[in-house]
Amino acid sequence: MAVWIQAQQLQGEALRQMQALYGQHFPIEVRHYLSQWIESQAWDSIDLDNPQENVKATQLLEGLIQELQKKADHQVGEDGFLLKIKLGHYATQLQNTYDRCPMELVRCIRHILYHEQRLVREANNSPSPAGSLVDAMSQKHLQINQTFEELRLITQDSENELKKLQQTQEYFIIQYQENMRLQAQFSQLSQLGPQERLSRETTLQQKKASLEAWLHREAQTLQQYRVELAEKHQKTLQLLRKQQTTILDDELIQWKRRQQLAGNGGPPEGTLDVLQTWCEKLAEIIWQNRQQIRRAEHLCQQLPIPGPVQEMLSELDGTITDIISALVTSTFIIEKQPPQVLKTQTKFAATVRLLVGGKLNVHMNPPQVKATIISEQQAKALLKNESTHNESSGEILNNCCVMEYHQATGTLSAHFRNMSLKRIKRSDRRGAESVTEEKFTILFESQFSVGGNELVFQVKTLSLPVVVIVHGSQDNNATATVLWDNAFAEPGRVPFAVPDKVQWPQLCEALNMKFKAEVQSSRGLTKENLVFLAQKLFNSSSSHLEDYSSTTVSWSQFNRENLPGRNYTFWQWFDGVMEVLKKHLKPHWNDGAILGFVNKQQAHDLLINKPDGTFLLRFSDSEIGGITIAWKFDSSERMFWNLMPFTTRDFSIRSLADRLGDLSYLIYVFPDRPKDEVFSKYYTPVLCESTPGSAAPFLHLCPSPPCIHLAPMPSWNLKVTLTWRTPWTWRGTWRSCCGAPWTVSGSRTPSPDVRVPGASGTVLCSCLCAGGAAGGPCPADLLCAAPKCRLASGSLVFKPLYKRQRICRMVFLYVPF
Repeated sequence: MAVWIQAQQLQGEALRQMQALYGQHFPIEVRHYLSQWIESQAWDSIDLDNPQENVKATQLLEGLIQELQKKADHQVGEDGFLLKIKLGHYATQLQNTYDRCPMELVRCIRHILYHEQRLVREANNSPSPAGSLVDAMSQKHLQINQTFEELRLITQDSENELKKLQQTQEYFIIQYQENMRLQAQFSQLSQLGPQERLSRETTLQQKKASLEAWLHREAQTLQQYRVELAEKHQKTLQLLRKQQTTILDDELIQWKRRQQLAGNGGPPEGTLDVLQTWCEKLAEIIWQNRQQIRRAEHLCQQLPIPGPVQEMLSELDGTITDIISALVTSTFIIEKQPPQVLKTQTKFAATVRLLVGGKLNVHMNPPQVKATIISEQQAKALLKNESTHNESSGEILNNCCVMEYHQATGTLSAHFRNMSLKRIKRSDRRGAESVTEEKFTILFESQFSVGGNELVFQVKTLSLPVVVIVHGSQDNNATATVLWDNAFAEPGRVPFAVPDKVQWPQLCEALNMKFKAEVQSSRGLTKENLVFLAQKLFNSSSSHLEDYSSTTVSWSQFNRENLPGRNYTFWQWFDGVMEVLKKHLKPHWNDGAILGFVNKQQAHDLLINKPDGTFLLRFSDSEIGGITIAWKFDSSERMFWNLMPFTTRDFSIRSLADRLGDLSYLIYVFPDRPKDEVFSKYYTPVLCESTPGSAAPFLHLCPSPPCIHLAPMPSWNLKVTLTWRTPWTWRGTWRSCCGAPWTVSGSRTPSPDVRVPGASGTVLCSCLCAGGAAGGPCPADLLCAAPKCRLASGSLVFKPLYKRQRICRMVFLYVPF
C-alpha cells in the first residue's frame, strides 16, 4: 500500500507530527495530488554533497513542476476551477523557491518521506525485517516519545501553576497596597475632630486587622505555591536529565559508534533526523522550563517572602543551565567524517551539524566553524581542559565555513567541501611505531549565543582518528591502523587509546566486515576461511575454529611483525587479497568460482579424487595479492601442478577469465563445474584493426597443445613485444617459425633458449607462425636447459606499427614434463 494512503489514516499525535512536516516550503496539497509520482522517484539515489548531482535534482524539480501543471490543466468544472488556480500557484511557488537550489527540494522530500514512513510503521506496529533488535529499538523509541509527552504535560502544568502564582501574587500586591493606603489614612486621622476620628479609627482598624490577617495567610499561601512550583521543577529537571541521558549518552553515542564501524565497512549509521527531532524537543522543553524558573525568580524578587524558595530557584537555574549547555555542546557533531586515511595535498570534505540550531534560533546569526588538525597528545590535553596555546599539527586550507540553515529540513550545518592538508607536523614516535601508526584528529570548533546573548557557548568536536600519509604506498599500513582503532575503540576512551591485544573472534568480525565492504560482496568469510586465516596468523595446524576462540591477537602480530618465513605482515597479505578481488575478480568471487583461502597441501587434498583437468583458484602464499591455479593432471612425473601466481598487474593486461579460456587442459572448476559454463560469459574476444586497404590478421589458438598462430597478409609489418614474469631470464635471439619480418623487443632479449635456474621443461606456447595455415603444426619448440621447470606464464603483445591499429595480447605458458 502507498505510504500516503496509510499516512492519511494516522490519528492523534502521529497525525499532528505528519501535518507539521508540511508548510510553505512544501504544501501538503502537492503531496496529496502527486503522491504516486513523488513515491516513484529515486530521491535517495542523489548524493546531496556531490555538486555533480545537481543536474539530477534539477530534473526532479522540473518533473515535479510539470506534473503539477499537468494536474492543474486536467481540473474541470466549478470545483476544479479553484483547485486549478491553487495548483498553478503552488507550481510557481515551488519553482521560485527551489529554482536556484534544487538540492534543497530533494533534501526536503527525503526528509518528509522518511518521517512519513516512520510514523506509518510505528502506527501499524509492523515487525521490521531486522527482527527482534529493531523491535526492541522501536519499543525504546516509543518509551522516549512517551516520556516527551509526559514532559510536555508536566511543563504545561507548571506553566498553568506559574500563571496562577503570578495572578495570586498580583492580587496580593494590590491588597498590600490597599493595606498601605489604610496605613496612610491612619496618619491623617489627627486632622479630624475627636468624635469623627474615633469612629473612623475604629472602622480603619477593623479593615486593617482583617486585611493584615488576609495578607499573612495569603503570604503563606504564596510561599507554599512557590515551594510547590520549585519542587515540581525539580522533578521535571530530574526527568529531563534522565531523558537527555537516554538520548545523548545512549542513542547519540550508539549513532556515533555505528558511524565509526561504518568506517570499517559496517552498515550505514543511519539518518540523524530522529535524533534531531528528539534533541529539538529537549531544547524546547528545557528552554520553556528555564524561562519558567527565571520568571519565578523574578516574582520572588518582586515580592520577597522569607523562606527557602530563593535558594531552591537559584539551584534550579544553575541546574537547567548545565542541562542546556550539555545539550548544545553534545549535539554539535560531525555528520560526515573526513577520510580517516588522509593524504597531504589532496582535497577532502566533511560536514558538521548542530542538532538544536533551528530550535534555539542560532541560524539567525549563523556561526562560523573552524577546522584544525591536532595530534593525539593535543587531543588528550583538550579533553582535560588543558591549554594547548591554540597549537595545531598541520595546516589545512579552506578550513573555515559558515553554518547554513536549510529551512525545508530544519537543519543547521557547515559543509567543508574543499579542505586540503597542506603540511603535517609529526611528533616523536615511540619504539617501533611507524608514521602510519601515528593518529591525528580534526578539531571543529565554533562559538555562538542563544536567547539574545543570554548564554554564550563555545562548542568543539573531534573527528574520528585520522592517519596522515604522503604517498600511496603508505595507504595499506595506514588502513590497518584505522581498522584496528574503529573496531576496538571503547566508549569514553582517552584519545585514542585502543587495546594492544584482542580476542581472535573479535578480529574475525572486523575482518569479515571490512572484507565484504571492500569487495562489495554479500559473500563474506566462511568458517573455513577463518580457520585458514587463523592457521596463517598463528602458524598453527588446527582445523577447528573453536580452538582459536580464546586466542588473543596483538597489534604487532596483526601488522608489525612479518609472518613466519615471509617478508610481509598478516594484514598486508589480507589487504592484498581484498585489493585483487575488488579490482579484478569480484564477479568470480561472487559466483563462487574462487575458493581462495586454501594452502597448497589443502588444494592437493581437495583435488586428489577429482578427474584430470579439475582445477581451483587459491590465494598465493608467496606473493601479496597473487592468485594461483592448482590443477590435477596425472603424468609420469607428478599429479598436481601449480601455476606461478597472477597479480593485479597481470590482470590489468589480460583478465582471469581470458587466461583460463586459453588453457584447454583446465576443464572443470572445483568441485565439478565445466570451466566454460562458469567463465565463458566473461571471455573477451581479441581483435586487431587493419589499416585502410589491408586485410586484418587472423588469430588462432591451437586446441592442443596451446600454441599461438598469427597469419597476417604479407604486406603487414607488426611489432611484437614480449612481456614475462620475473625472475625468468631470457638469452639469445628469438626465432620466428617461418622467418616472417617480425621486429621483436622487450626489457630482456627473448630467446629460444629459456634458462631458469633449477628448472627444465618444454615451452608449448612458443612460436609465431607468420605464413603457414592457421591451426597448422608448430615447427619449433623451445627447450629449457635446467631440471624441474615450474609452470610460469606471460603474454605476447602484438603491437601494429600503425597508430590507428589496436594492440593484441596473447598468453603463453611453460608446461613442465
